[in-house]
Amino acid sequence: MSEAMISRRALVTGGSGELGGAICHALAVAGWHVIVHGHQSLTRAEETAAAIRAAGGSAQAIAFDVTDAEVTRAALDVLLSEAPIDAVINNAGIHDDAPMAGMTDEQWHRVIDVSLHGFFNVTQPLLLPMARLRFGRIVSISSVAAQLGNRGQTNYAAAKAALHGASRSLAREMASRGITVNVVAPGVIEGRMADTAFPPERIREVVPAQRAGKPQEVAALVAFLCSDAAGYINGQVIGVNGGMG
Repeated sequence: MSEAMISRRALVTGGSGELGGAICHALAVAGWHVIVHGHQSLTRAEETAAAIRAAGGSAQAIAFDVTDAEVTRAALDVLLSEAPIDAVINNAGIHDDAPMAGMTDEQWHRVIDVSLHGFFNVTQPLLLPMARLRFGRIVSISSVAAQLGNRGQTNYAAAKAALHGASRSLAREMASRGITVNVVAPGVIEGRMADTAFPPERIREVVPAQRAGKPQEVAALVAFLCSDAAGYINGQVIGVNGGMG
């Protein structure tokens, strides 16, 4: 493992969750120093960071609200004062499902605030520092719902689909600086949310692979997209969905 890779740092928003945690571990195994972000639970982020260190990796934890631009910028300024941030994985996102006819203003705005405004608040301050280094990896976690739609998730699908257009545009802006911008769109992935929403018979019905994906299968792709080997993959939306679409 090269010294350059060991010194690279990746920020994973929502890193204290199930999928975020898997992404953090995969990056750590690939040699990254991982900054595990949590929103309200610094404790859970610390636990993920501690597990990475116990396994021989390098990690630290941080907590801030990605929907608050001022707070986010202050936290990023502190991180950047320590060392460059070479990759950001925009994984923070929430569900607040309801049919649109019965959806409240708060449900609409809250979901879009975290996934879309959070993407801007976290990514924008890192762009010029990455450009100066002439290296950067930006990976945003979307959803198959953004590609196919899903009943009860107009807010979530809208927020995630917006990441596709933003990422394709940003890829064109930053490609000449050695920065790639891609989206990973998981389908039904094992975890608390999927277990509640998708009983086994429903999974067999909607997923051609007839099983839920594993967080590690998504994390493996994210780690690859952050690698030097993926330097020519840019502006792409890649599904990890067992053939759903």
